[in-house]
Amino acid sequence: MTTQTDLPTQQGSGWGPAATAPEAPVAAPAPESGEPQQPLARRLWRGRPEDPRWARPAFWGLLLATAALYFFNLSASGYANSFYSAAVQAGTKSWKAMFFGSLDAGNAITVDKPSAFLWPMEIAARIFGLNAWTILGPEVLMGVGTVAVVYASVRRRFSPGAGLIAGAVLALTPVAALMFRFNNPDAMLALLMALACYFVVRAIEDGKTKWLVWAGVAIGFAFLAKTLQAFLVLPSLAIVYAVCAPVSLKKRFGQLAAATGALIVSGGWWVAIVELWPASSRPYIGGSQNNSFLELTFGYNGLGRLNGEETGSVGGGGGAGGAGQWGETGWDRMFNSEIGGQISWLLPAALILLVAGLVATRRLKRTSVTRGSFLVWGGSLLITLVVFSYMAGIFHQYYTIALAPYIAAVVGMGAGILWEKRAEMWASLTLAASVVAASAWGYVLLNRTPDYLPWLKWLVLIGGLTAALGLIFVARLGRQLALGAAALGIVAALAGPTAYTLSTVSSAHTGSIPTAGPAGASMMGGGPGGGGRGGFGGPGGQTRNGNGTTQGQGRQGQGFPGGGTGGTGGFGGGMPGQNGNTQGNGTTQNQQGGMPGSAMGDGGGMGGGGGVGGLINGATVSAEAKKLVKADADDYTWAAAAIGAQNAASYQLATDESVMAIGGFNGTDPSPTLAQFKEYVADGKIHYFISGGSGGGMGGGSSGTSSQITSWVEANFKKVTVGSATFYDLTQKASG
Repeated sequence: MTTQTDLPTQQGSGWGPAATAPEAPVAAPAPESGEPQQPLARRLWRGRPEDPRWARPAFWGLLLATAALYFFNLSASGYANSFYSAAVQAGTKSWKAMFFGSLDAGNAITVDKPSAFLWPMEIAARIFGLNAWTILGPEVLMGVGTVAVVYASVRRRFSPGAGLIAGAVLALTPVAALMFRFNNPDAMLALLMALACYFVVRAIEDGKTKWLVWAGVAIGFAFLAKTLQAFLVLPSLAIVYAVCAPVSLKKRFGQLAAATGALIVSGGWWVAIVELWPASSRPYIGGSQNNSFLELTFGYNGLGRLNGEETGSVGGGGGAGGAGQWGETGWDRMFNSEIGGQISWLLPAALILLVAGLVATRRLKRTSVTRGSFLVWGGSLLITLVVFSYMAGIFHQYYTIALAPYIAAVVGMGAGILWEKRAEMWASLTLAASVVAASAWGYVLLNRTPDYLPWLKWLVLIGGLTAALGLIFVARLGRQLALGAAALGIVAALAGPTAYTLSTVSSAHTGSIPTAGPAGASMMGGGPGGGGRGGFGGPGGQTRNGNGTTQGQGRQGQGFPGGGTGGTGGFGGGMPGQNGNTQGNGTTQNQQGGMPGSAMGDGGGMGGGGGVGGLINGATVSAEAKKLVKADADDYTWAAAAIGAQNAASYQLATDESVMAIGGFNGTDPSPTLAQFKEYVADGKIHYFISGGSGGGMGGGSSGTSSQITSWVEANFKKVTVGSATFYDLTQKASG
């Protein structure tokens, strides 16, 4: 193994590359024969012999602080996204439901993702019972693990100090604090993608095939968490290894082939089983139109997300001029009012530091691990950034957690390398520029929520400018002043995202589209937009409080048909030219958000029928409705059936009984068909039909499967009213 210098540096301080900076870390010498090894506890606490004494304790402190931050107030979110929590509940009752990712233990239909991301939650719930801690606790542990992986990767090539900066940046990113405490697939995706980058860096160090194979395994399992999003960084990682690996060209291509095989096996085994399993004995694949996981992967969850043509969706983005129902696309998408406060705090600084890192390593040899690290993490950042900025289909703010590990690693590496080269004027100027960029952009983002800590933006701006001035002349300052300037720059850069993160962890988050930060931190525009934290308001919606409670003021020619109460995670647009304040079934206005066309019924039913109610959030189930559904539930495969997965999930979680989600998440999946539903009813497998819900889904119309079932039930079975909720007893024919 080579030990030649990779970068000329000053004497190491622990905050930049080590003084010797070998191409690969040199292992500590093995103890001589008969010499006892240090106890494991001491090695875990002390770390590597060449590390500063503070390095390993600081690392454990970082992980402990991250865990404490993410576990704080965790139970406030309850079941978080009830759509996935219902699937977890089903998985605790049925191994078949656990494997396929079914929404109910009766295995009627699956979630619209592969099931791997549900397994940690389902295992925890099987052991400890179903509750907020068993659902969200595994997500927190994934967050802590991701921080550890980013630290380890940056620390290996740079220094403990650089690793700590990277880990802190990740832990304090608002969208990371949101999604590592939420039960969507993104927590597992972020962890596995960070692992993939770590393994590729390890492979560049020594050229061993095993690291590249492990990278393929990580990406394969990431595919089983969130399908094709896991493949975004594949071109970047493959090209970097093909160029930088310290082995022959022939071996490089052979290793890449082996990694590809590992990816196919680790990600394909589940797909093969699902596709080969007889469709008649497995649940319908939610989100697909032809009961095919491959169709779901390449359509609704694949190319449809890029071009906006997701069959069965509520609509894509990227309309005229780049404006669509999921926000405007374009190079500045990550910085706009919809998304900027979630992820972009240190994005300008990261881009500056990425360029600086590549400039600093431009004269190094092809196999330089330092440059390879910048290419691995920086390439992953750029390719994901470009795709997110221009994808025209469904796009939610929380998707940007995928950028968080890449931004954190680039910031840590860039700060570390420039700090060690601070005697060179260009390096100190660039370091100062990155601090100015972070503090100035932090000021802009904080200014978008002027009522939230109004004094903080000025401290961020003034502190950043002061630190930048000191960093310009850092080579002339004494050690204490130099470290003080650096510390002030770090504090100024992280103050804004830290404040948003603290706001995030102190609030409850439910529904399908959570957002981080205080009220008004993420204002969606265009189509389903205008909502505050917790979801979307409708066109022209106005955020009224931090829970995303919205009162839709539909403008002429805007809004979706039907009108309804906007709320946490709901769409609040009204009928064209009308105020969207319609209430359904006597509900309290602005509580649970309903889709246009049907405000949320207090008893869990959906007022108005016919709209796409409950698409984003589920229903509130009254005690009377719960009692009705649980009555004789053991005699049926499904105690009830409801249009739309969120509506069904609400009843399932409240009653702990299987509830069929007709039409899947959007209410647009053709499952079950009217003929199948009639057969289930004839066989006595379903007790109640819950009125309302998604009513056929957006664009489903009267010809949609869900609408056909609704019409048939209303015409043939006895109506049962419980409070403000309406049910149909499928065991009793309508009189007359």
